[in-house]
Amino acid sequence: MELDGVGKPARILMLLSDAFGGFGGIAQYNRDVMHALAELDEVGAIVALPRLVPEAVGPLPAKLHFETRAAGSSMAFIWQALRHGLFGPKPDMILCAHVNLAAIGWLCARLRGVPFALLVFGIDVWQAPPSRLAAWATRRCDFVYSISRVTLDRMRRWCPVDDARTAILPNAIQLSDFGVGERPADLIQKYDLAGRKVLMTFGRLHSKERAKGFDEMLNILPRLVRHDPAITYVIAGTGDDRERLERKVADLGMGGHVRFTGRVEEARKADHYRLADLYVMPSRGEGFGFVIIEALACGVPVVASSMDGGREAVLDGALGPIVDPDDPDALYDAVIAGLDAPHGVPAGLNYFDWPNFRARMGAAIADVLALR
Repeated sequence: MELDGVGKPARILMLLSDAFGGFGGIAQYNRDVMHALAELDEVGAIVALPRLVPEAVGPLPAKLHFETRAAGSSMAFIWQALRHGLFGPKPDMILCAHVNLAAIGWLCARLRGVPFALLVFGIDVWQAPPSRLAAWATRRCDFVYSISRVTLDRMRRWCPVDDARTAILPNAIQLSDFGVGERPADLIQKYDLAGRKVLMTFGRLHSKERAKGFDEMLNILPRLVRHDPAITYVIAGTGDDRERLERKVADLGMGGHVRFTGRVEEARKADHYRLADLYVMPSRGEGFGFVIIEALACGVPVVASSMDGGREAVLDGALGPIVDPDDPDALYDAVIAGLDAPHGVPAGLNYFDWPNFRARMGAAIADVLALR
């Protein structure tokens, strides 16, 4: 990656929703992107402007300037993006990490004459965004990085982009942060799981995005409990749909077989996975399904969906079975079989390990900078 033919390391301006100080899959992915960029010798500096910083930022990677003054206000974000994009040191590329920010990213890139790349994650681009301006700018980006093939394919229904201008960058897993372990005694006691066979699904409980598979699992839970009364379903996560799900559990008469954990702190996430005999996610709206590879990294067998990015998280069935979430009989059969599956981290999971993610990130950045 040479700049002006003198080998100067690249300067990247990144516009994003959240990362450090954020919570959830997109925030984690953006953190990984910035860590990977910072580890590349060819990258000299990353200036990142987050739209939201709800919590403490914590340690930052070298080379990263994380401009928190841009957070919390649309006008402040636009001003900081213009200030860094147009009036500061010239970036070598603009990396936009959300379709809703595409317009300001495109403007900065065009006015400075540098490439504009867009990161896309899932249902944010499965249909054209409500903002016509965002959709217009997205159609004019120079390069698309997609978290999965399914996301890129669905995006192409409204935003044609050829393969030469795309790269698939699936989530990274830091395998050393996970691993097989004993069930933590304090969590067994907290959730009353002694002697239970535990099924688990992680995810935000959003009333406007009921696509994680919680309902599909609850629908078959009475049948599962009739097969084995020790079965208990753990719903890990928080959100405004919890009250409705709790009512559904009560209506099904399954109150003794469902546990709601609420929000799980990152430091205890692996411990929660280790509670599970089987991780199940019959979802419809996952751009990738990072929680699936986290569960696998803890040695927990998984069942994934055939309808979304979960399929890619298990490498089309190589790391775990895939089922149609609209087929309750197939889901039931997969759960029963999965409860007898052996625990252990599958060898194929290294496809998603950190060195491979960093290598993909380096190749993708090189492809964009070659467009200058």
